[in-house]
Amino acid sequence: MNIPAELKYTKDHEWVKIEGDTVTVGITDFAQSELGDIVYVEVETVDETLEIEEVFGTVEAVKTVSDLFIPVSGEIIEFNEVLEDEPEKVNSDPYGEGWMVKIKCSDVSELENLLSADDYKALVGA
Repeated sequence: MNIPAELKYTKDHEWVKIEGDTVTVGITDFAQSELGDIVYVEVETVDETLEIEEVFGTVEAVKTVSDLFIPVSGEIIEFNEVLEDEPEKVNSDPYGEGWMVKIKCSDVSELENLLSADDYKALVGA
């Protein structure tokens, strides 16, 4: 299981890449493997400002539909439109081409509450 050390994580199995006050978010390798083949990613919250842990979209897999929770408060400034035609990128490259959204943080102190790679490994038993 791939859990890059340079990223932060949430208990909801999302990864967060921090670049100043902008963060890129996707789901972890563990999450995509648990979900199975992803057939659709829906994010209708672009240009909206959400509070931490609000639902910003959904991932639909063959087996189930899962909500996506925003890891930090802020405005969703970009959706990875590649996923509209190729949602399977989330399965094949969850930390690269399978990213989901970019968020402009409104409270960067919330980033301190995210899990480190080691904490996330402990959470999933890796």
